[in-house]
Amino acid sequence: MTQPAPVRASSPVRVDFHTFELTDSHRRAPVGFDASNGLVFSQPGMVVICTGISSGWVNVQVRLCGRPPTRVETGAWDEVVDHSVETTTGALYVTSVMSDTPRLPLLTPQGPGTYRVRVHARGRDTAPDGDAQEPVEDYLLIVWPAASRPDEIHQHRDRYGAELRAGPGRPVPPPPASDAEDDIRRRQRARLLRPRTP
Repeated sequence: MTQPAPVRASSPVRVDFHTFELTDSHRRAPVGFDASNGLVFSQPGMVVICTGISSGWVNVQVRLCGRPPTRVETGAWDEVVDHSVETTTGALYVTSVMSDTPRLPLLTPQGPGTYRVRVHARGRDTAPDGDAQEPVEDYLLIVWPAASRPDEIHQHRDRYGAELRAGPGRPVPPPPASDAEDDIRRRQRARLLRPRTP
């Protein structure tokens, strides 16, 4: 039996608090921050992807596969990390913290369970901590069903990722959607005013 062709789609995605997400429900839960790989971290039902810009728009492509890709695409990308994710409902989608869900397909068509997502990123050093109303960053997410495994870093060469891997200056995860808007603005301001290391 032949494998179906991978599903491919792309869309601009809204970023807030240096992140966009993959979530499998409308309920957001606080996520313990661990960007030790410089790009992506998760808990069951929620994946956080770290962006260089603080807010604005990024380009996101998704590719859904029935099995692992045969090769790793690193040439055009600054960061490439394989990360295991678990979906509790089987309905994992690309989402934004403070905007409508982008028009991208279901990432987990085979239902609840564990998947592998290969996150590719480029452009995070273009406008770090900025507000990009036109996308300056690109992301490619390749997703396939797979047992849970440790992260595998295929490429890490951007400065923003190096800062995250270094530790102390990591961005704060976004507050739950129920927080007051003035608290959200306060957090954005604090992030933008954070001194950057040379």
